[in-house]
Amino acid sequence: MKKARDFVESLPDVLQSFQVQALISYLDHEPTPMIVMNTEYEILAANTAYKRQFATAGRAPIGHKCYAMSHHYQVPCDQAGEHCPLQRALATKGPDRVLHIHHTPRGPEHVDVELRPIIDHQHRVVGFVERLQTVRHASVQASRQGLVGKSAAFNRALGELQRVAMSDLPVLLLGESGSGKELFARAVHEASPRVHGPFVVVDCSGLTESLFESELFGYEKGAFTGAHVRKAGLVETAKGGTLFLDEIGDVPLAMQVKLLRLIESGTFRRVGAVDTQQAEFRLVAATHKPLQEMVAKGDFRQDLYYRISAFPLHLPPLRERRDDIPLLVESLLQRGAGGAGKSLQISADAMTQLMQHDWPGNIRELRNVIERARLFADDGVIKKEHLALDRFYPPRAPGLDKLASEVRDLVEIAREFNGSRKELAASLGMSERTLYRRMKEAGSFERD
Repeated sequence: MKKARDFVESLPDVLQSFQVQALISYLDHEPTPMIVMNTEYEILAANTAYKRQFATAGRAPIGHKCYAMSHHYQVPCDQAGEHCPLQRALATKGPDRVLHIHHTPRGPEHVDVELRPIIDHQHRVVGFVERLQTVRHASVQASRQGLVGKSAAFNRALGELQRVAMSDLPVLLLGESGSGKELFARAVHEASPRVHGPFVVVDCSGLTESLFESELFGYEKGAFTGAHVRKAGLVETAKGGTLFLDEIGDVPLAMQVKLLRLIESGTFRRVGAVDTQQAEFRLVAATHKPLQEMVAKGDFRQDLYYRISAFPLHLPPLRERRDDIPLLVESLLQRGAGGAGKSLQISADAMTQLMQHDWPGNIRELRNVIERARLFADDGVIKKEHLALDRFYPPRAPGLDKLASEVRDLVEIAREFNGSRKELAASLGMSERTLYRRMKEAGSFERD
């Protein structure tokens, strides 16, 4: 800790105090990895948790630059094309937080970095305390389970997930079909204080009003024909944990009232019961449908929309995270093998074709393609012809890709617009009927 003592002695007198000494002593007893740095990126002190999780054997972190330890860079992160929390905190004299991919003794990992400046009596930044937390529910390397990715689009969504997970805010996952909404919902649960409680999935699509109510709230014996015993509903099952309402846009309009009452009051009644039960869960919902447009058309309750969308989280489609495709393919090959299957590889030309495909069905489509190709890889190598993308997904007509891009841009504009559909059409210089037709086309592109 000689560097740390030198750091203390170099500070203004007001900081050469018990508080600074206590800070450095305190860090060593913190269970979370933490370091102290000066304004030149140099690590001056590191607690035991940091040394245990991030320091490479035989290489003490003290005296090294933070970017050299975490990224193996020769220059600061901002000069290497990444966000640098130190530079941000230096400019604002306030805290900063970012999700980075760090090199660790276990390989590359997602790390949630929170940095706070140390301010002297003249309001100058003289150092920083950085807290680092490894993200356990997502992997930068191929994995047999959970979220996998390292692209900028994936990291943005994961960073937002990290920020909301520790709160109890309702989360609304928005994304195309097959983009991994249930995996993100489970990751919210696993990163939250409710991790030891149940994670209960409710598939809202295809449920009638009566079936939805009995599945969600349960029923009493004799409530209807066939109700021979009392049955607890999924809300009751989720007590102390997370309730995930998948495809909430499919909830019947009549049932949306009861769902709103459940969320607002935290109470419910089993079908056929008179007494009220207390609910206790964290809500995560998901949909691929344009809920704001449904609200404008009267197909989804506005008050319910505002209740479930306290923290909307947009999940990127696979075409926006192409850099993750090799990682996802390797993960799918591992998962498909089931531990007992043969080890498969993929040829370079097959991977090239996978990288060039648009993936309208997203990760679900990629999984299906890989599982089919696996059956034809008799020599242990998946080749281009095994993918059969040309057979099942013929090339688009000339100009269609450009049209699809324009439609997707329109969807983004509509998602961010707060007014009515009529007001949106006027702002875009088109009729409401034309806007409706374009939005309908957007839905068809998502299903192609």
